[in-house]
Amino acid sequence: MSDPKANKQPQPKTIVGARNSGKVTMMPGNVPTDDTIRERAYELYERRGREPGQDQQDWLRAEREFVQLER
Repeated sequence: MSDPKANKQPQPKTIVGARNSGKVTMMPGNVPTDDTIRERAYELYERRGREPGQDQQDWLRAEREFVQLER
């Protein structure tokens, strides 16, 4: 018989946007695309009330969220 742990598949992780406008499912080992990060950064911008001037902070936060999912 085979070891059941050996056949265990990686489990996807899901990010839900601030307004639940969509879900992004990441499989372990996948690298998020710029479009995926951009969508999440825009959700963060909307959550802040669309206040301009923090686009770089939103982008970096979105990247960090995806990196944390990989762990």
